[in-house]
Amino acid sequence: MTFFIAALAWLADPAHYSGPGNIPSRLLEHLGFTLVTLVFASAIAIPAGYYIGHTGRGRRLAILVTGALRALPTLGLLTLVALWVGIGLDAPYVALTILAIPPILAGAYTGFEAIDRTTIDAATAMGMSGGQVVRKVEVPLGLPLLIGGLRSATLQVIATATLAAYIADVGLGRYLFEGLKTRNYDEMLGGSILVILLALVLEGLFAGATRLALRMVPPATGLLPELTR
Repeated sequence: MTFFIAALAWLADPAHYSGPGNIPSRLLEHLGFTLVTLVFASAIAIPAGYYIGHTGRGRRLAILVTGALRALPTLGLLTLVALWVGIGLDAPYVALTILAIPPILAGAYTGFEAIDRTTIDAATAMGMSGGQVVRKVEVPLGLPLLIGGLRSATLQVIATATLAAYIADVGLGRYLFEGLKTRNYDEMLGGSILVILLALVLEGLFAGATRLALRMVPPATGLLPELTR
């Protein structure tokens, strides 16, 4: 309890909100790093997931690959990539993009697979092309599960992005590594609290986005007439 109170005092200290390495700038770095990583991962995983979900091809391979990627130790992967590309931001971006791909890929293709096949058949019977089925039926109906995949990937990256500070001076992880080096446990716990709070805020935003997506998607029986207008 004493450590927790000391960490709150560290967070409340005005000196930590100005100057180099201040809390607001570290928060923005952490958010920016997470956003860029998710953009890279989404650019790879969403098209691949949509292809797998729409065609049914490559699903078994996707499960094997994503399972293998999930099993990779984050710090080990980060160190290996750093030895390959060098010290700096490139290694954390590559390593965390690899780790963010599996949940986004799974959310993309399971969103398509969860759609009732009769809905797809009805859309095809109404004269929709394959591309129209994807854009007007499968993407809207699969959106909630895709958001779920993005939610899982975001929380994973927010937590593991602290390791980026292991080889680069970026993000909230600096407080953990600096505190460990100087045995300043108030700083370490304060940095951990910031990461937790950031994760909770983003969790709430994604929960709201999921509820909104569910409300925007009407029952499948009434969806097709709207989409064909």
